[in-house]
Amino acid sequence: MRNGNAILLVLSLLLLSGCGRSRDVRASGEGTFRPAAVFPDYRDVTVPCNIAPLNFYYTVSDASRFRTFFRAGDLSFTLRGREVVWKEKAWKQLLEAAKDSEIQVVSSYRTSSGEESFLWRILVSPDPIDGYLTYRLIEPGFEVWDDLEIQERNLENFDTRAISDWRNTGNKCMNCHIHSQGRGSLSMLYIRGEGGGAILNRGGSLRKLNLRSSDMVSSTVYGEIHPEGRWGVFSTNIIIPAMHTAQYSRMEVYDTASDLCVADFDDNRMLTFPAFARKDVLETFPVFSADGRSVFFCTAPYSKLPAGLQQMHYSLVRVPFDPETGELGGPADTLWSASARGGSVCHPKASPDGRWLLFTVADYGTFPINHRECELYMMNLATGEVFPLDKVNSDKSDTYHSWSSDSKWLVFASKRGDGLYGKPYFSHVSEDGSTTRPFLLPQRDPLFYDNMLRSFNVPDLGDAPVGFDAVETGRLLKEVQAEQFE
Repeated sequence: MRNGNAILLVLSLLLLSGCGRSRDVRASGEGTFRPAAVFPDYRDVTVPCNIAPLNFYYTVSDASRFRTFFRAGDLSFTLRGREVVWKEKAWKQLLEAAKDSEIQVVSSYRTSSGEESFLWRILVSPDPIDGYLTYRLIEPGFEVWDDLEIQERNLENFDTRAISDWRNTGNKCMNCHIHSQGRGSLSMLYIRGEGGGAILNRGGSLRKLNLRSSDMVSSTVYGEIHPEGRWGVFSTNIIIPAMHTAQYSRMEVYDTASDLCVADFDDNRMLTFPAFARKDVLETFPVFSADGRSVFFCTAPYSKLPAGLQQMHYSLVRVPFDPETGELGGPADTLWSASARGGSVCHPKASPDGRWLLFTVADYGTFPINHRECELYMMNLATGEVFPLDKVNSDKSDTYHSWSSDSKWLVFASKRGDGLYGKPYFSHVSEDGSTTRPFLLPQRDPLFYDNMLRSFNVPDLGDAPVGFDAVETGRLLKEVQAEQFE
């Protein structure tokens, strides 16, 4: 690995001018998996100016003498070998040289037919991404789980640590970690089972909470923290898993009952509302608007289940929220009508700048992770315009998304490729809502994903590390009784 010099310049010019057999190998179809010459396929992606090194390997067989030439401005490097692994200092120099521009790449190797080469690029956005990503690692099984953990990854390098894991929780089930508008200082996760509870992080101070009152159908399940930190909005769900023989959707999860409620973290009380606790209507996936004055959620009329599951279609609605009293108002404003548009909505996520609403659309139901047809859509909250994210979506499940704190990046879990393991992908969001070809979370070992047998579940961005780790989470579970909400 060396800075550009006359030898490398000659090499680049030879390859660019067609010495040997040169071909312009373009990126895989927008979001659709096709065999690529490199994995992860970082060709023609847009990355933030502070991302960790994009290490990769060549997938071509029966080849040797791999050589990869990188150039940004006057700076250039050559890396040799099938596995392309960067030193962090050199990678950061290259990123800085390519900021708001691009890294030009020439790949070459020798086959039995002679020298092969192809040209590609990596676009470098001047917009940095939030420095931290949390996610749950879980085996993609249908009936059992084991050895769960929630990790926090530094996106500027490869540092990873557990903020909750099976070792410190007695191998309890745990739900994913969510931030409020990408803030590391305001977040929550759930530990299920006896002795568990919701773990609320406000400014690095942890509380274990029992978010249930006597008039709720269950403990809180899905939800989000208000931007000001006092309130949480949640759905309470009676969730039923079901197995069947559909080729691409062998497991379904559906609700037989679900309502909305609000938690007051300051006064230890739960607020329930008759208007959002009707047995003939299902409500789920509530989230706050950027200003904290509205709640978006998904709703569907109840039908007999599981017989009517494929006719279960959720609409996207909005209701007022009073940040002084915690009250949910009405009537609901329908933003995306399932009966008018077809399909079913889940997982709405409002951008912190208040401009966009990101959500998933599947053919039916409310559990998209096993629906290969589900795709990400965006709504312009000022105009009501809705459009699919064509550059992001693939031919497999794309869902479980979140925003960066500045609304310029999104991350989502995708099963593109093998259709089994979810992996975190990132895309840049422009001022007009357009997105870029997504890139896979880089790893130190280029072969990492080939050997990884767990899915990355519900990736969530944070602008700072949370102020706790798995040991502290485990200690809280053992030593502190959950605060009871009335």
